[in-house]
Amino acid sequence: MANELERVGTAERESVAALLSDALAAGYLETEEFSERSTAAYTARTRGELEALVADLPATWVRSRARDRRRERHAVGARLGMRTHVAAYIAGSLLMLGIWAAVGLSSGAWYFWPVWPILGWGVGLLGHVIPVRAVLEAQSRRPLRR
Repeated sequence: MANELERVGTAERESVAALLSDALAAGYLETEEFSERSTAAYTARTRGELEALVADLPATWVRSRARDRRRERHAVGARLGMRTHVAAYIAGSLLMLGIWAAVGLSSGAWYFWPVWPILGWGVGLLGHVIPVRAVLEAQSRRPLRR
């Protein structure tokens, strides 16, 4: 009972409004009902008021929607991690090449030592990118449940 009386913030209101919007798109709500409920969601003050707005939606659909949203957030994080790793690899490789060129120009020693750290790091990069891309592609082939 105390949970129902907790005040809610904008994030909770927007989350319920997004759920209602998806319910409209999935055919669980009519347009007029969606309009009424979304207005009520943005004016709700307590958790109980918000829970009442979505109480009659199918629980299995709400759970699958939450699972799909979580999967989408994880995919965004995985892509960001890959891009960051690739950018660091390129920046590090360019830095090593610059150091190699500066040492070669100043001392005349032109042994191409950057090949070893660039190759080693490249193997690590491939060990990150290939499995993450495989998982992301497999997930993109899996249909989202609506």
